[in-house]
This record gives sequence, structure tokens and C-alpha cells, in this order.
Amino acid sequence: MKQKHTDEADYGMRRRLRRTGDKLLNSNSLFTTFLRSAVSSQTASWVDLGLCFALFAWVGMAAWASTALGAVAGGIVNCIINYKFTFHADGCSWRAVVVKYTLIWFGSLLLNTFGTQLLYDLIKDCDWLEQIGFRKDGYFAAARLVVSLLVSWCWNFVLQRNFVYRRSPFDRHAIRFVNFITGHKEQAPYDHRIDQL
Repeated sequence: MKQKHTDEADYGMRRRLRRTGDKLLNSNSLFTTFLRSAVSSQTASWVDLGLCFALFAWVGMAAWASTALGAVAGGIVNCIINYKFTFHADGCSWRAVVVKYTLIWFGSLLLNTFGTQLLYDLIKDCDWLEQIGFRKDGYFAAARLVVSLLVSWCWNFVLQRNFVYRRSPFDRHAIRFVNFITGHKEQAPYDHRIDQL
């Protein structure tokens, strides 16, 4: 009798874990999508940093070039993982996603670059920060971290969730642009459901 009770409890626990795992992997709720996005971003960051350091240390590439190639590789990894795993965007044209992702990625680059510089300029002469424990050489790191988190949450995640990996009227133009660049002659398919957006 005791064995039967244990087996039923184990079965119930496995069912709850399976449901929880299924919800984490497949739910489109804001919270679970954000968690999947964090996993995707972390994976892309490791690719970015790993490639950057490998190219710099082992290949002897210049710092700016290894950083740029790492960032591009990380961006590609992030886009692919988000397409398949994070946002489940199988119904979206990959051509449209590439164009929209690139636009948001460049916006993120600009916001991070100029936002970090602006925040650093604002706090670099704040002596009261030293009184609460900051060191002058940590001001840049603090500015970079704050701006990076704000851009990640308020720009990247929001626009990827609501624009990049969703069908929109812009998709038709993005597909035409990719076809023009690649020399592909096929016309962008017209999706009448877009008119209902």
C-alpha cells in the first residue's frame, strides 16, 4: 500500500513538472516569454564574447574587428533562437524578421553607445557617489550596465515581442527589400490578414 502511494505521488509530481516545463517552453505569456528571451540573450552573449576573445587572442585580430564580428555572430544567434524558441514566430517570413531584427539591433547599438556615454558624462563628476562606495573607475561600468539593462528590457524585448516576430504591414516592404538585395525575383506574398491588424 505504501509503495502504491509513493508511485502515485511520483506520477503526480512528474505531471506537474511536465506541465510547468510545457508552459515555460510554449506559453506566450509576458513572464514566460521574458524568461525565454533572457536565455536567448545569455546564449547570444556567450557566443559574442567567446568569438570576440577567440579572434582577438588566438587569431590576432584587432580589438575593434573581433568585437564587431562577435557582436554580429551574437546577433545572428539571438535572432535564430528568438525566431524558433523565444517567440515561436514560425508564421512570420524569415526575410521580414531579418530586416526588422536588423533595424532594432542598430537602434539598440545606438541607444547603448550614446546612452552609456550620456550617463557616464552625467555621473563622472558626482563626488557624492564616492561617498556611498563607488570608485571613479567603476563609473563607466555602472553606466554601461544600467544603460544595457534599460535598452534590453525597454527596447529590445518590447520591440522584438511586438514587432520583429509578429506579422505586420511592414513585412511586405521588408520582403521586397531582401528580394531586391539578393536579386530574388519572387514578389512578396500579400497576406490579407495584415489588413486586419
